[in-house]
Amino acid sequence: MLPKWASIVCGFFLIAFVYSIYMTSPANSDTTSKEEKRLTEGATFGGGCFWCMEPPFDKVIGVWDTTSGYMGGGEEEASYKKVSSGATDHVEVLHVRFDPETVTYEELLDVYWRNSDPTTSGRQFCDVGKQYRPVIFYHSEEQKEAAQKSMIAAQGKLQVDKKIVTSIEPALTFYPAEDYHQDYYKKNPDNYYRYRRGCGRDARLQELWGKTTKNAH
Repeated sequence: MLPKWASIVCGFFLIAFVYSIYMTSPANSDTTSKEEKRLTEGATFGGGCFWCMEPPFDKVIGVWDTTSGYMGGGEEEASYKKVSSGATDHVEVLHVRFDPETVTYEELLDVYWRNSDPTTSGRQFCDVGKQYRPVIFYHSEEQKEAAQKSMIAAQGKLQVDKKIVTSIEPALTFYPAEDYHQDYYKKNPDNYYRYRRGCGRDARLQELWGKTTKNAH
């Protein structure tokens, strides 16, 4: 018969062994995978100046955070100076982390369309250049299909007789923008609203989508 202390040790290792089997079982792996996906679900949109793309998504319940940045170029680094000058192939984008159990990717797409001009390929509002082109960067085949379907629906909601030219492309490396660009509308509200008005963004959005522009400003 084993001494009492040995029985306790054996019992401990038995529990640890059973727990390890449970954690590596297919069913539990699926659960873990779903949880990891829930914690890392992201969407990336290019709709011109990233300052103006942050506010509408920050208002959405289920969005954890938004980060202004750059995506789409083959260069191994990106900065505001380089991207804004058109020296790289990157686009100004907004990366959105969200809880898909609270807000769906399709709902985020709806917010995106109503806060961008999908009828212009080389600019957004007063910002001109390839770095401001409208683009949806998808992170999975599911997102790609959802974006394609959403584009068809958005075409039918446009209030102008123009074709949507927004590009749908696979996500590449995301480079966060410099700190002073993050939450710019909160840090510098006067400058932000002055820029937004001067750029004619809201007037154009109303022309494109009517008075129901979702979560603007």
